[in-house]
Amino acid sequence: MTNKKQHTVTHCKLRNGIEGLFINIPDSTVMAMQFNFRAGHYLAQPGKWETPHVMEHLSLGANKKYRKARLFEAELRKNGAYTNASTSNYSVTYEAECADFEWDRVTELMLTAISEPLFQQEEFEAEVGNVKDELVSRSNNHFRTLAIAAASEFGLLSLSDKKRVSQLKNINVDDIKRFYKKTHKTGNLRFVIAGKLYGRMNSIKTRLENIPLDHSDSRIDLPIEQPAKFNKPLLVKNLQVPNLYFDVTSFHSGRFNDSDWDSASLVNNILTETLYSKILGEAREKGLVYHLSSNFEIIQNYVAWSIGGQIMHENLMPLLDIAVREIKNVQNGKITDDEMEAAKQYALGRFQLGAQTVYGVMQGYASRYFFEDKIDDYYAFPERIKAVKKEQLQDIMLKIFSDKIWGVAFLGSAEKELLNDVQQKLGPLWQQDQN
Repeated sequence: MTNKKQHTVTHCKLRNGIEGLFINIPDSTVMAMQFNFRAGHYLAQPGKWETPHVMEHLSLGANKKYRKARLFEAELRKNGAYTNASTSNYSVTYEAECADFEWDRVTELMLTAISEPLFQQEEFEAEVGNVKDELVSRSNNHFRTLAIAAASEFGLLSLSDKKRVSQLKNINVDDIKRFYKKTHKTGNLRFVIAGKLYGRMNSIKTRLENIPLDHSDSRIDLPIEQPAKFNKPLLVKNLQVPNLYFDVTSFHSGRFNDSDWDSASLVNNILTETLYSKILGEAREKGLVYHLSSNFEIIQNYVAWSIGGQIMHENLMPLLDIAVREIKNVQNGKITDDEMEAAKQYALGRFQLGAQTVYGVMQGYASRYFFEDKIDDYYAFPERIKAVKKEQLQDIMLKIFSDKIWGVAFLGSAEKELLNDVQQKLGPLWQQDQN
């Protein structure tokens, strides 16, 4: 959706402190909505890490109008509506998507669930069991296990799935009620609602202004996290894994502006995003690795760039030869016009694909808005991408390595000599010699 007539954005701040975005898409046949509270793991009491997760499970369960979770679920989904909720280190997010003809019914049901949950003992016990099952199943995801271990080594907010499961016994239903009351306040709520909203916004605003939540004027602050460099490579031993999962991460102190993020997306496109990218493309041609990914992400006062995948032991060093060479090339400004053009065209294509659905448009705004109250200029994105220069990509890849806060982590089994060789191989990336 690159035509300005296809959606418009209205930001509103209500009298009770709730803020949000209305995205009007006139020709939409569905409505999508997300409601976000700063209510993640960082706010849980010590030894009760999963409190927000259990609360999230219960919040879309029994409420004052539907005394059983199954009755509420049956009513909400009877016309095919979709609903879900998720918990992260920072937030709890509730979401729904429904046909346009039932927008008001589903909106009312979601707001009832969020604002009037019952937190019944019986459902609490059931959902603790469901959370335990979820965590045990997640522990089979080796990428997740590695990411959690690496975050812990950096000194960031994290807890292993095994420890999360062990702490479930510490939580009771009163903990859930207290945590809900602490976090589910009007000033701590942000929303994004997308669909055919002309003539409907005022009724939604009225409902939100009368939502039965405790009043607050402000949003809960995000935690301040300060990553520290690994002293040595991290190995999460798992003798059942025949290859190696690996992750290399580097942190930069500070925030990126819009131009930085545009440049960052092009860096990933050039290095790993496609089968003709500089690292993944060459590695695939040589039969070294099936898949590889890189990613920029933000925590409160830092930006991180990571690259990782899984690989056979004998292919690791040849892959790193390619990776170090190509990252250094970007740091040294060795980017061709054809590479820049290909990266930009890929970014523009992905942008248009992301705007094909109402949910996709909603998500295009929600991530940055919920995390940092940033309202992206959606329609400016194509021109911003076209305006990025090679020098900006070079600057980003120099900047992200400049603070020398980094680490390499593995899951599987490996000799200490190999780990030290990897550390030595990667070291030059943090040396700003520009040779």
